[in-house]
Amino acid sequence: MGYTRAMTTTNLTEATFADTVSGNPIVLVDFWASWCGPCRTFAPVYETVSETNPDIVFAKVDTEAEQGLAGAFGISSIPTLMAIRDGVVLYSQAGALPEAALANLVQAVRDVDMDEVHASIAEQKAAQPAE
Repeated sequence: MGYTRAMTTTNLTEATFADTVSGNPIVLVDFWASWCGPCRTFAPVYETVSETNPDIVFAKVDTEAEQGLAGAFGISSIPTLMAIRDGVVLYSQAGALPEAALANLVQAVRDVDMDEVHASIAEQKAAQPAE
C-alpha cells in the first residue's frame, strides 16, 4: 500500500481499516453519515486540507454502512474526527472543525514526539497489575 492515491480522501471499511492505519504513519479519519448536515458542511473543509497534505491519509468512515467500526470506536456523535499516528489515537473529538483549526490539528499531530508517546504507553502498561 503506497502513500499516493487518486482521490485526496479514501473510504474505509472494517476490512480496510487496520491495514490503512498500520500501513501509513498518519491517518485522519472522519466518521460521518449522508443524513448529517454538519458532516456535509465539514466534507469540503476536510477535502481542502487533505489536498495540502498529500503525505497523510485522510479517510472517511460512513457510520451507516460501517456500524461495527463506528461502534468499536464508541462514535456517538458525528462528525467525529480521529487522528492516528503510528497506530496510536492522538485525537478523537466530535464536531466539525473550521479549516484553520483542522490545519492546526494536522500540524500538531505532525509535531508530536512519538518516542515520548510510546515510552508513556509502555510505562502505563508496566504499571498495570498482572491479571
